[in-house]
This record gives sequence, C-alpha cells and structure tokens, in this order.
Amino acid sequence: MRILLIEDNERLSGFITSSLRAEGMTVDAFNLLADGAAAMDTMHYDAVVLDLGLPDGDGLDMLRECRARGKATPILILTARDGLSDRVSGLNAGADDYLLKPFDIEELTARLKALMRRPGAVLGLHLKAGNVELDSVSRDLTIDGKSIVLTRRELEILEHLMRRPGRVVSKSWLEEALYGFDEEGSKNSLEVALHRLRKSLETAGADVKIHTLRGVGYMLQS
Repeated sequence: MRILLIEDNERLSGFITSSLRAEGMTVDAFNLLADGAAAMDTMHYDAVVLDLGLPDGDGLDMLRECRARGKATPILILTARDGLSDRVSGLNAGADDYLLKPFDIEELTARLKALMRRPGAVLGLHLKAGNVELDSVSRDLTIDGKSIVLTRRELEILEHLMRRPGRVVSKSWLEEALYGFDEEGSKNSLEVALHRLRKSLETAGADVKIHTLRGVGYMLQS
C-alpha cells in the first residue's frame, strides 16, 4: 500500500513515516499542500493522511478540490482541531476518517487498514496464486497453508506481482511502486530482493515462479 502523508511537523512526520513503513507501507511525506497535491496528480495512492493547518493553506481546501475533481482516494484527516464543528466540516468536505492529535500510532495504522478494507478502496484484499495466499491488509502470507515470513521489500514485490498474475510488470514500474520519493534504492536493490524472494518461495514449496524477461520486466506464473 502506498500512503501520501501531508504533515508540516517534521518530527511527527518522520515518526509516522517510519512507523507505517514498518507495517509494510510505502510512504511519501510532504510538509506543503502544493507538494502533496502535485504528488497526488502524478502517483496513485491507496490512502492520504492529511493535516489541516499547513504553511501554505488549509488541508480542507485540498480535500474539497480532490472530491470536486472526482478523486475517490480515501483521506484521513489528522489534526489538533478538536471542535465538533471542525469534525463535521471535515467529514462533510469528503474525509473518510478524522483522527485527533495527540494520537497513538497503533490507532492511526488500524484506521488506515480499516479504510483499505472498505469495498472499492483497494481491489483484491485477499490474493491467491497457486498455493500462495496473501492478505494484503494483515500482511499474512501462507504457502500451502503454512505461515511464511518475508522481509517487507520481498512481501511488497510479491503483492504487486500477485495482483498481475501472468502479466509482465516492468522494472521501472516496480521500482516506482516500491520506493518513496525519499527512498532511493541502490542500482541492484530490486534484483537482490527478487533473488531473495525467489529463494524464499522455492524453499517454502511455492508452486509459482517469478520469470525475468530481460529488458522488459518480471512475471509471476503458476
């Protein structure tokens, strides 16, 4: 899952980013509305965490504009504005959820996962390919009914390939999906992660294979 975070408190933004990444999410963090809006226009996000009081404007304005343009991306408002009228305004503007500061990171994570479980939020929450099954919300992976533990990066690659079984996924697309704007992968990091993923699948007895089409990309086949 790729999350857009728009929060101007750098310490809080860093804490949220590291916590969500530990949950297997890719996070792009910005402290200005303009930068967040530009990112949203160029990248697909599964959810947005949006502060309201930002240096270059009010998050509600961005929220209203997104909904006016027909963007259905789930948006969770994260703010210190605790008045009833503030919550009502946020929800009426099109927010999917509203969380007050201070908050527990476990609650924020749970609320984001709940948004992902809503019908239409993310297609295919439970993925299956051969004897490999993945719950994309809980991040639970089983192969032939046995629970398997992969690294965060391996699990992300597997999820993207399982969402497109039998179809070629380009290397550039995978790299874009896996690494946030502030997460530069090394030249061979994707290949290294794919090698480890192949070994893990083979060791666990998976009946699917990841094929490399040189100069094109990768494909999962059972």
